[in-house]
Amino acid sequence: MRKKNRRPNSADIGLGECIRAHRLIAGMSQSDLAGRLGVSFQQVQKYEKGTNRVGAGRLPQIAEIFDIPIGALFEVNANTSPGERKGTAPVKLLPDRSTLKLLVAFGGIAHPEIRHCLIDLVDTIARATPKRPRK
Repeated sequence: MRKKNRRPNSADIGLGECIRAHRLIAGMSQSDLAGRLGVSFQQVQKYEKGTNRVGAGRLPQIAEIFDIPIGALFEVNANTSPGERKGTAPVKLLPDRSTLKLLVAFGGIAHPEIRHCLIDLVDTIARATPKRPRK
């Protein structure tokens, strides 16, 4: 019997991105989440990439760990302030801790002129920096 090679579909990838975003928001490592779930950190990596599907029994566990409703794992925006329910960020914008930290800090700046100056500064730096190919 041949095993079918399955590629992740958009639902698997979206769920994985959301799990990763909520893990980063919670300040957890893949190992931390894996320990709480009783799986290896490699399994968490596979969930986050969409390589392995997250089982129906695992979804409530993950939601409970992050203290969110299960439905939040399927939303394109992640709440960046657990408990306060103030800010949200698109899940795809949270690839790493640095991005999340920048978004949360920027969200805390109330002065519109300072926000505008920071946007201009970051845009200028991005245009002046050589682009590296993505892996």
